[in-house]
Amino acid sequence: MGGCLSKPKPEVKVELNLLDKEKEVDLMSPNGKASPFSECRPNGSLGHCSDEDSMTLRPQRKHRDFIEASVCHVKDLENGQMREVDLGAGRALLIKEHGEFFAMGHKCPHYGAPLVKGVLSKGHVRCPWHGACFNIATGDIEDFPGLDSLPTFQVRVEKEKVIIRANKQALQTQRRSKAMSKCSAVINSSTGFSHVLIIGSGPAALVCAETLRQEGFTDRIVMCTMDKHLPYDRPKLSKSLESTAEHLQLRSSEFFQVHDIEILLEKEVVSVDVKTRTVIFRDGFKMEYRKLFIATGSRPKPLSYKGKDVGNVFHLRTPEDANGIATLASSKNAVIVGTSFIGMEVAAALTDKAHSVSVIGIEAVPFRKALGEKVGKALMKLFELNRVKFYMLNEVWEMRGHNGQLKEVVLKSGKVLRADVCVIGIGSGPATAFLKQSGVHMDSKGFIPVNKTMQTNIDGVFAGGDVVTFPLALRSNKKVNIPHWQMAHVHGRVAALSMMGKASDIKTVPYFWTAMFGKSIRYAGYGEGFDDVVIQGDLDELKFVAFYTKSEEVVAVASMNYDPIVSRVAEVFRSGKTIRKRDVETGDMSWLIDKGSQ
Repeated sequence: MGGCLSKPKPEVKVELNLLDKEKEVDLMSPNGKASPFSECRPNGSLGHCSDEDSMTLRPQRKHRDFIEASVCHVKDLENGQMREVDLGAGRALLIKEHGEFFAMGHKCPHYGAPLVKGVLSKGHVRCPWHGACFNIATGDIEDFPGLDSLPTFQVRVEKEKVIIRANKQALQTQRRSKAMSKCSAVINSSTGFSHVLIIGSGPAALVCAETLRQEGFTDRIVMCTMDKHLPYDRPKLSKSLESTAEHLQLRSSEFFQVHDIEILLEKEVVSVDVKTRTVIFRDGFKMEYRKLFIATGSRPKPLSYKGKDVGNVFHLRTPEDANGIATLASSKNAVIVGTSFIGMEVAAALTDKAHSVSVIGIEAVPFRKALGEKVGKALMKLFELNRVKFYMLNEVWEMRGHNGQLKEVVLKSGKVLRADVCVIGIGSGPATAFLKQSGVHMDSKGFIPVNKTMQTNIDGVFAGGDVVTFPLALRSNKKVNIPHWQMAHVHGRVAALSMMGKASDIKTVPYFWTAMFGKSIRYAGYGEGFDDVVIQGDLDELKFVAFYTKSEEVVAVASMNYDPIVSRVAEVFRSGKTIRKRDVETGDMSWLIDKGSQ
């Protein structure tokens, strides 16, 4: 065994250019109907259209359903360049790579980011806002977040002119769903058996169900959830408190019906028997399974204080919680306990509604553990400029009420804060208590260790999302927990492929974002345990890049008003190359210099 040395990763030297902020609408609804008419013939080759589309829809298409336009001269784009072009009935993204032209939707289906501002690399485009990746030949989503893919359009060159032919409806929708199979099993909905049973309704659960159908799975799929709503965009709850479940809905009830994905709402699982492959619900109902996917997400950590019976104290979990917080805070006094991302996003969202907003934190600076002290101080200043009052190095002692409703929050320091509504955001833990006697292995914190295929220690039982620790390729397969929306999508897909015997490793780069006061922070990599932060740009102007280093290697990056640098760094991480601390200290980051977009 001796003498085996791992091959060192190639190093990268890089040059920093400040990039203008692209205006972003982070609160844009993810909803939108996928086009059934995506024209999937880039460069004249057959793309990824479903057989159903080919047989049923194509003969019905008429010439007026399409538009054709000359969009540029063949020499206007160099290899590695992108351009957003107008076809008259809508816009498309034109790409040139390896001498070939490709055309597809120009907006990321997730939140509508302009992909021309993203990063083109090795056959895919990475979104500048949240890191989703799309194959330039097929339009298929290859990395998350988001559920839908992009329509692709036919491109040809005639007399030195680049001509795009596109379906008008696809130009308008700017998204498409992958073709899915249907359930061929004849099963009564009350039958207590499902070939695949999914516990949870978050992104891991939803992507798992959709991936199974996309990959040709034709047996029964049942999702069960404690929620009373269909799957919705939970990260928006803390950013847009007035949003309803319908507004945040990721898929319609018709979508689930059409694709034979059953959802049992308000169904709480109380135990799992892996020997008999049975799940038991609180109402006594039992369901047997062949494959089980556990994706129950997180539970808020409880806060210890006097006055537990006082009302108008919230943990933000549901749209009803968010709506209640917004209503109670209107022109009143709001108190946020904890400086988690959720807590701080709620504080930011309330500043234009509440009479006062106070934040209580046990550390001296918010975000210090995740983003470092320098970035934390800069963000703290932003909050203070927006009328947020901080009470740091402090804890709650008591909630005092009048007629059962909150009126004051008493701190351990003795300070008394006026409060009409309080939101507790001190972190969360895995929602796995129901597995204690199941035989599914959990660590001391309640997380479920899984292998690279998302399987637990029990054959046929998989888990994903916030509840797991999994091997992260970026960190030499160290088992980590990353409770990010984007990562949960990946887990769901990998688990589904594993169930079907199509094992796929987790190769994604963790990507996270937060939004406050109309400004967004992007974050890529895995920075836990960082020992230094190298700042490029101007923290006071909130136009910066922060490189998080461990020893002499960059392990993560965060930015504000510096798009698309985080997506560029994510591409370097994905390639397996190493960015050294000395490279970012000098500001010489030549990997940022490319032909880019126009």
